[in-house]
Amino acid sequence: MSVSIPDADRSTQWRQRLAQRRDRLSSVPRLVVEGRLTRMVGLTLEAVGCQAAIGERCIITNGNGALIEAEVVGFAEEKLYLMPTTDIRGLMPNARVVPTGKVCDVAVGDKMLGRVISGSGEVLDGVAPFSIEARVPLVAKPVNPLQRQMVTEPLDVGVRAINALLSVGRGQRMGLFAGSGVGKSVLLGMMTRYTTADVIVVGLIGERGREVKDFITNTLGKKGMARAVVIAAPADNPPLMRLHGAMLATSVAEYFRDQGKHVLLLMDSLTRYAQAQREIALAIGEPPATKGYPPSVFAKLPQLVERAGNSGTGRGSMTAFYTVLTEGDDQQDPIADAARAILDGHVVLSRELAESGHYPAIDIEASISRIATEITTADQQQKVRRFKQRYSLYRQNRDLISVGAYTPGSDARIDEAIEYAPKLEQFLQQGMDQAVNFQNSQRELSAL
Repeated sequence: MSVSIPDADRSTQWRQRLAQRRDRLSSVPRLVVEGRLTRMVGLTLEAVGCQAAIGERCIITNGNGALIEAEVVGFAEEKLYLMPTTDIRGLMPNARVVPTGKVCDVAVGDKMLGRVISGSGEVLDGVAPFSIEARVPLVAKPVNPLQRQMVTEPLDVGVRAINALLSVGRGQRMGLFAGSGVGKSVLLGMMTRYTTADVIVVGLIGERGREVKDFITNTLGKKGMARAVVIAAPADNPPLMRLHGAMLATSVAEYFRDQGKHVLLLMDSLTRYAQAQREIALAIGEPPATKGYPPSVFAKLPQLVERAGNSGTGRGSMTAFYTVLTEGDDQQDPIADAARAILDGHVVLSRELAESGHYPAIDIEASISRIATEITTADQQQKVRRFKQRYSLYRQNRDLISVGAYTPGSDARIDEAIEYAPKLEQFLQQGMDQAVNFQNSQRELSAL
């Protein structure tokens, strides 16, 4: 007499056997076969004679005895494509390539607070290395979207225009969209100093090396640095190191978030991260698709951004602000357009406002917070709509008003907008050394 096994039980037995086989295979040591370098094109190294997985670290032994670290970024038939993470001066043909069997990870711990580290995890501030409490991978497992905690609590960033009109919640991911020289870094510095958070993780990715020390000394200061971790991967670093810098900043923020702390992640900039991936992809032969950007760039962006946000378990949160450099002030730039689609809101900085001395140069009409309606009351939302309607109406008719082509009394709404215009513009402006908390921002909006 035959006994039928239900499909669910058969599937469970199959998964158990697969897991047992995987465990047996993982316990068998892998035979490490050395390879050699055959070609170098740009920053891409080609090796033959060895096998390694994507993301695996390899050690290249130079002719003078120096060791160079590299990571596997691609392969084609018997060739491995490597990207170095350190200086490659003196590299010679036929250098030995030894796979390590390990992927990139980084040491973390509470003693990281107040420290400056590189994209590879090395300390840059000249102080002794911090004590290691754990090691975390650069690429973490994605959080189950159904287990992620919802954004229900507002976050005070200390900037009146954002607190009142573009309210941000704990666990939200926002983008700062701006061209060069319109106050993007200054606004980021204001939020660094004034935001209510337990830990601040700052990723300076692909920016000028001069800005690193300036940001630490002048923007953060001793008080801000006491609760901050700075990851610096300036523009002169190899593209893979800039890529690692962004992933490292996210991994550090995840570590503190999983400890139940409220974390603020500031990354300057997401565009440099995308450009680093573009350099790597083009170097290994991936064809360009959208304005010179290969498809892998647009796949990497959501993989990085989706790691931010509230955790699946515990009380921790990670609120992230990513700066996005719009080349030529083009808001339809491919990276800006892709980032706008995957973020929870965007703050657009206007060059026109910056040139007129209006700081922070936030373009309220073009900015939006997609979670504002979930963390504010209906009364507050009504006030925000009234503010934007009056401000937008004045901006649309400003040219007619300035040349005297508008006759007072022609439109009651425009007359009201003209009356309120000076107060609205004053409300939107704020000194870089002035902090306005969330409650005062809402109170001033109500009074206005």
